[in-house]
Amino acid sequence: MSWKRTVLLWLRLLFLLPTGLPVHSQGDSQSDNTMMDNITVRQGETVVLRCLQGNSVTHTAWLNRSSILYAGEEKWSVDPRVSLLALNQEEFTIQMEDMDTSDEGLYTCAVQTRTRPRTTAVHIIVLVSPKIINLAKNITVNEGSNVTLLCSANGKPEPTVTWRFLSPADQVAVSEDEYLEIPAITRQKAGSYECTASNEVSTDVQTTELIVNYPPAVSEGKDIGVALGQRAILLCEADSQPAAEFEWYKEEKRITDEVEGIEIENTAEYSKLILFNISEDGYGNYTCVSINKLGSANTSIVVYEVIEPTSSTLLQEKTTFLMASTYYPILKGPGAVQDGNSSAVGTYTSACLLLVMCLQLLLRF
Repeated sequence: MSWKRTVLLWLRLLFLLPTGLPVHSQGDSQSDNTMMDNITVRQGETVVLRCLQGNSVTHTAWLNRSSILYAGEEKWSVDPRVSLLALNQEEFTIQMEDMDTSDEGLYTCAVQTRTRPRTTAVHIIVLVSPKIINLAKNITVNEGSNVTLLCSANGKPEPTVTWRFLSPADQVAVSEDEYLEIPAITRQKAGSYECTASNEVSTDVQTTELIVNYPPAVSEGKDIGVALGQRAILLCEADSQPAAEFEWYKEEKRITDEVEGIEIENTAEYSKLILFNISEDGYGNYTCVSINKLGSANTSIVVYEVIEPTSSTLLQEKTTFLMASTYYPILKGPGAVQDGNSSAVGTYTSACLLLVMCLQLLLRF
């Protein structure tokens, strides 16, 4: 290991004290020092460092700041990402894989010729894709409250952050800052919000769901008419967040589907009260109440009786029509007149009317 220490001491004396500044060889001959343009790579990429040599080169090395990567063909770095690509009279080239921000900095190729030393230096810059590191998920607030959403990201260069509201109708840009302020939020502002962090490398996009709680609002009930023995369906629709629970009342008494002849169907949006084979007691005023943790709302529905036509009522209507036809004969055509058979027709019609009235009396008894 004594020769390595000698080489290390030689390199430090010739090239590294101080790094990047002109170095003088014996005889005070000034060394040649060159600064190359910066090399910019993206995080995870591979960088290749090439250094020109020459016939008079006796020793050469690649250094990262104060650490020796390669001294000639001898690898000094323990980093497995560093490897030697070429070492000959024309070039001394190494590469570094999977570059990271910790690899940024000054890299120097130090060459000792028979006459004087020279250095070639290059500064490596590592760009990093943006990454959103702080974004709350599934936020729940009450309607009317002030809301602040935060989306922070890192990257190099520092990314810009924008917010968009992904409404069903459109995608609306709402902020060009990591903070999104929504004063006195309404239920219409509930939904998905998209945060975008971008720089010249790439873009990172994430979404969060904003849930707005509000008390129930119930649609106005519609009265229904039902005949005795028929089925009645009462519908109660509610809009709420969180989903409401429903209760049904007849006058002041709560209704449950444990009673025979009654069924209740509930979903998140509506409730159905089904009354089978309705009786006289089934008519009246029904109230639907929708409830969640923020409040309640109600609506009323009146169930009233309707009379279905019977055979006797139909017969009575027909009798009335025949009587009207007897006294007010139907004339055909403009200026029509009765002929000589009018009296015969009237007699026949009267007989039919008398027969119908007798039948009606018999049906009643």
